[in-house]
Amino acid sequence: MPMSDIRFYTLFIHCLILSLLFGCSQPPPALQRVLNRGELIVLTRTDPTTYSINESGFVSGFEYDLATLFADKLGVNVRFELPEQFHDILQFTSENKADFAAAGLSVTPERKQILQFTPPYYEVTQQLVYHYRTRRPKSIKYLADSFFEVLAGTSHAENLRRLKKNGSDLSWVEAYNTDVLTLVEMVNNGLLDYTITDSNQFEIFRSRFPELNVAFSISEPEQIAWAFPKSDDHSLYDEAVKFISDLKQTGVLKQLQDKHFGYSKHLNYVGICTFRRHFNSRLQALKPFLHQSAEKYGIDRTLLAAVAYQESHWNRHAVSPTGVRGIMMLTRNTAKQMQIENRLDPQQSIDGGAHYLATRLQKIPARIFEPDRTWMALASYNIGLGHLEDARILTQKQGANPDRWVDVKERLPLLAKKRWYKQTKHGYARGNEAVTYVTNIRQYIDMLKQLELTEAESQNGTETDETFNMQLPAL
Repeated sequence: MPMSDIRFYTLFIHCLILSLLFGCSQPPPALQRVLNRGELIVLTRTDPTTYSINESGFVSGFEYDLATLFADKLGVNVRFELPEQFHDILQFTSENKADFAAAGLSVTPERKQILQFTPPYYEVTQQLVYHYRTRRPKSIKYLADSFFEVLAGTSHAENLRRLKKNGSDLSWVEAYNTDVLTLVEMVNNGLLDYTITDSNQFEIFRSRFPELNVAFSISEPEQIAWAFPKSDDHSLYDEAVKFISDLKQTGVLKQLQDKHFGYSKHLNYVGICTFRRHFNSRLQALKPFLHQSAEKYGIDRTLLAAVAYQESHWNRHAVSPTGVRGIMMLTRNTAKQMQIENRLDPQQSIDGGAHYLATRLQKIPARIFEPDRTWMALASYNIGLGHLEDARILTQKQGANPDRWVDVKERLPLLAKKRWYKQTKHGYARGNEAVTYVTNIRQYIDMLKQLELTEAESQNGTETDETFNMQLPAL
């Protein structure tokens, strides 16, 4: 063999050995590591807006749904890790102890120094929460002598430090080993004067604590995003960015936001307190009828109870000026169709209302999944199936999805405007009322679950009555 060929083969083998050694010394990219292990590891926190587990072990939350969808897209399972303290989420993420954090994290200048954030998927403002018995502070300067706690490691604490640097005479305690809900409970019980929550948190908490209110916002709107460790390896990060972009373009992100936050700020203080009073004074006597009819027609019991409250406030003697009557406020024609003889009899009224709601659910196209299927059935219960179909046709004509409640509810109010209802088959309708109807029922479902859980906990920790535990499927 010529000397030149020997040198060539020697060089080739050396290069091959070096390339193999180099390849073995480099870990696979972040995305490939996730695919190899078949599992996405996500840091989050327990909070109604992010990740929560109810007494039956059912997991829910906006971040839970979002991260689960991402794992599904990658074709892997998802494992959620919940550090004991909030600030550990930031530290563990920066130290590569998980793939990323999905915990309702605000994008702040301080955090951007150690973490890499995806494009945001919604915004919140930070709000000072107080009890109505406490004098409402008008601005930051009124907080100097108050007993004031916030969760350590949060952007709430960051903003307070920023305000103090700007000359505000602020004093507060940063609490560890707790969560925002606990601090809100302390304000409700008079153990704290104030705390700070994100706006979406307070919207959910308020139905549980109707005597709390917002004094003012301490920040401009802040963007919420997933946080990744800073790295030259962007493989998993880039996939997450594309995933969030796709959700925005397809409308799925908007649907998720509506699912978790689209109903929680509708009722006012009086409405929430009235509901709680009627829960204690009226519901117990109706439960046997609600349970019986729900089982008979295959309807969720919490849903049926919420519809009954929306119709009559659980008042068996309710009569409207238009002639509808009873717990489910049935018209004479509907009662006749459902073979109900006495609309003022609670058992008959609930049976008729449940039967009618079951027929509305059956009329919704099978391709429409929960919870959109239920919300559309409720809208048709209120406004009629024909008007709902008119709104769905308008939705499609305008380029939105007629099978998604979040899109259809934006077109229902158009049925009251001549420009639009003259284009429809069934004409004028008060579409705004149908949207309010569904929104109220969604909040009543949430409050029923909260109150049933509280009631069970007060009875020496016994299990919650499973008959009031509506679990609509995740998207």
